[in-house]
Amino acid sequence: MTVPRDVAVLVGSLRKESFTRKIALAIAELAPPALRLELVEIRALPLYDQDEDGATAPAPWTAFRERIRRADAVLFVTPEYNRSVPGALKNAIDVGSRPYGHSAWSGKPGAVVSVSPGALGAFGANHHRRQSLVFLDVPAMPQPEAYVGGVASLLDPAGKLVNEGTREFLRKFAEAFAGWIEANARR
Repeated sequence: MTVPRDVAVLVGSLRKESFTRKIALAIAELAPPALRLELVEIRALPLYDQDEDGATAPAPWTAFRERIRRADAVLFVTPEYNRSVPGALKNAIDVGSRPYGHSAWSGKPGAVVSVSPGALGAFGANHHRRQSLVFLDVPAMPQPEAYVGGVASLLDPAGKLVNEGTREFLRKFAEAFAGWIEANARR
């Protein structure tokens, strides 16, 4: 058997019991054996400030960049804040993309899943994230698109995904992502 692809999963919501985190964990459970999904925490990342970059960059930045560089691919799972991604996720993107010319994201196949209690499934955040992935040289999986709307009704009180239709959709999404990674991996 081949070694599973290492997928760094970034969850845009910092809230411990966030719907977004629960969906990310469900995707990790549903992923095929060809993928190993690991949540990469972004809470401790100091705000990006170019004055702090270089040889004396904060240790959390260095560790984060090294973790992203080790990954074969990245999965962004995000809620929507003001028709965009949360500030913590934007900060993680910025930290990983610097210093200029040394982006940890470059060439990593990626995908975006957006999550919302509302009906639109965080459509705005999903597409906003995709826009920046073009600049970051992250080939983003075009299909299937993943907008998880009405998320509160899809989870049981313990936070487990109970909706079989959504479960099947996310399983197929993870399988498609595995294929996307194989088709776009640079190593």
